[in-house]
Amino acid sequence: MARSKRRKRIVIIGGGTGLSTLLRGLKKFPIDITAIVTVADDGGSSGRLRDDYDIPPPGDIRKVMAALSDVEPLVEEMFQYRFSQSDDLGGHSLGNLMLTALTDITGDFSHAIREMSRVLNVHGKILPAANQRITLHAELEDGTIVTGESKIPTYNQRIQRVFLTPNDVKPLPDTVKAIQKADLLVFGPGSLYTSILPNLLVQDIQKAILQSKAPNVYICNLMTQAGETHNYSAADHVRALMAHMGAPFIQTILLNTDEVPLSVQKIYEQEQSKPVSYDETLLTQLGITVVKKDIATIQDGAMRHEATKVAQWLVQYAEDREDAIKQQSI
Repeated sequence: MARSKRRKRIVIIGGGTGLSTLLRGLKKFPIDITAIVTVADDGGSSGRLRDDYDIPPPGDIRKVMAALSDVEPLVEEMFQYRFSQSDDLGGHSLGNLMLTALTDITGDFSHAIREMSRVLNVHGKILPAANQRITLHAELEDGTIVTGESKIPTYNQRIQRVFLTPNDVKPLPDTVKAIQKADLLVFGPGSLYTSILPNLLVQDIQKAILQSKAPNVYICNLMTQAGETHNYSAADHVRALMAHMGAPFIQTILLNTDEVPLSVQKIYEQEQSKPVSYDETLLTQLGITVVKKDIATIQDGAMRHEATKVAQWLVQYAEDREDAIKQQSI
């Protein structure tokens, strides 16, 4: 069957290192990419700029920009450069400062992102989950309410739920349109409660996802995360996502089958982290199609998704789903 000549529209929702890693792989393929990025960070350079200028934190946006940029390596390195020899600038990255300056000049965070995307020749579109300052809160197992994304993992307790203030924050119209027009929605990889779920807590984003007819994939994390997903299985990740969305919405989960070397596991044990386990039968009972692939790599002793492999599978998945729909209509 002939493939569609139209470029597939793939929307990736998340934040942190996981999202930027995946995007470096996806930009190699002839697809239309939209990254919807969390703006819940309140720590480090991003948190300081957020508080000083009353803007959304730029850090996760900066990482995604660097991942999707098409500039000389030295320019990207400069954009990511973090100052360390100054009391005033110490900890700030140049990219964070540039996004803050553009926001202050234009008066609009999303406008600053668009302008900086042009400068960096970004492949695709980068949209903040909210165009204003928001705060992430968590209710822990003992009922304690923790305020601030950076503080949530430090309590080292099981998280019951996370929520935003203000609770009626509105996304950009382009964000909702991107979800509505998507050929594929991708969630993760990334920190479950502090990178992925903050995006889904924006009510209009949540509504658009639940109403979307596009297939969707959850890329499960490779390792558990201390203070956030300690001892979580793949099914625990899925249940948390569905509980916050108020409905089952994940159709397919992508899992890694690579064995984690014992030497690497010992390093992660020091961080109270271990490979995410999975029960295929349990996931199937949740109504999810399970896909298992060797998609992990080790970088500087850390487990990472192999971006090109994951991206290649996602593009193929989108194509195959389109073919299946066409076949059903014949």
